[in-house]
Amino acid sequence: MKLHEMWQGYPQVADELAQTLRLMEKSIQLKNKQVEQAIMEMIHSGGKLLRPAYQLLFAQFGPDRDSQKAVSMAASIEMLHTATLIHDDIVDDADLRRGLPTIRSSFGNDAAVYAGDYLFVCCFKLLADYASSMRSLQLNSRSMEKILGGELGQMDNRYKINGTIDDYLDNISGKTAELFSMSCSIGAYESGCSELFSNNAGKIGRKIGLAFQIIDDILDYTQPADMIGKPVLEDVRQGVYSLPLLYALKTNRAAFIPYLEKRENMTDADTQKVYELVHQYDGVTQAQALAAKYTNEAIRAIQKLPQNEADTRGQLERLTRTILDRQN
Repeated sequence: MKLHEMWQGYPQVADELAQTLRLMEKSIQLKNKQVEQAIMEMIHSGGKLLRPAYQLLFAQFGPDRDSQKAVSMAASIEMLHTATLIHDDIVDDADLRRGLPTIRSSFGNDAAVYAGDYLFVCCFKLLADYASSMRSLQLNSRSMEKILGGELGQMDNRYKINGTIDDYLDNISGKTAELFSMSCSIGAYESGCSELFSNNAGKIGRKIGLAFQIIDDILDYTQPADMIGKPVLEDVRQGVYSLPLLYALKTNRAAFIPYLEKRENMTDADTQKVYELVHQYDGVTQAQALAAKYTNEAIRAIQKLPQNEADTRGQLERLTRTILDRQN
């Protein structure tokens, strides 16, 4: 079972992430073996497993940490994340995810909907079996509501040339940052940390999630398709305008209108021109500055966390700094 190479410097986390993947495999049992295999391949397709990793790390702060319980919580979080990705691919008509065919492209939208729904069920089964109180179930359900709200907000803003940066931040706060926040908060709470500490962990996770999504959107303008595992600027064709483009639009909206008004009929030449204009008007540079701001805020908060024998604080700081440096 191969994990992403980034975990080589985190031996305990790596061991528990491997256990997390094994538990996910054990939990997924479908009569349709083709779809089951497709879910398994997606689970092992090279994802970084950041959300379960943050959950496992914040669990190290608690006096009641139980490794089996922490791994079960991590598996539930990653299954929830995977379910949202499967459904995202349906909405986006995406053919590739991490460089591999999506479930919808291989088996159709119907099978993909059922696969995503099945993973939601698996997620809640694990939470029901291992969560120590209703609080984690409530937090999970509220997080799902916020994730859906972010997705719906993004859908409402499609092809919106006058969309605002605040709208963008509201949407990614739901669709991406919320799951990071929940991971950190549940990790702390389920290991016996106080509610105050757990809430603070959630705030740190939100900053990390915001930075992560902004960097993800920046990669569309800095990396080739084979590095990011999907067609470059495909989001622009679908009317999803991310932070680098929004910053550039704010500087010179008129320059983009001849290309963006074509909507889904944009050609490769049109998207290349948008790419060039985003760089010309410093959209990437401004987005990088905001990602750095959120990352640095998260790091300052992490540095105030208590020190322990496992040097969890140091591990969290190292891991969070990699968000700004990643190339895919």
